[in-house]
Amino acid sequence: MWAFRCMLAISWTREVSNEEVLRRVNQRRELLHTINIRKVAYLEHVLRHERYELLPLIIMRKVAERKVVGLSKKSWLCNIREWTGITSAAELFRLAKNRQ
Repeated sequence: MWAFRCMLAISWTREVSNEEVLRRVNQRRELLHTINIRKVAYLEHVLRHERYELLPLIIMRKVAERKVVGLSKKSWLCNIREWTGITSAAELFRLAKNRQ
């Protein structure tokens, strides 16, 4: 971000958001995009291979867990469903098992 701001001659005292700077240079946040791709690829890997017996059950929340006091946290699977736009977990698992 610092390099982009220098290229655009944006002073550090000006209140220009990072999103605005990225829009001006026609870029997007690459790190978050890479993390999303790798998370989805790992889900596909886990669901396709038979040697991972327990992980799919944990991901699908079929293993009993203790109730925790306080706000419920967003699950790993919920994050992936948001990023891909697929609302049904069954559809997501079906697509993950199909390598195409």
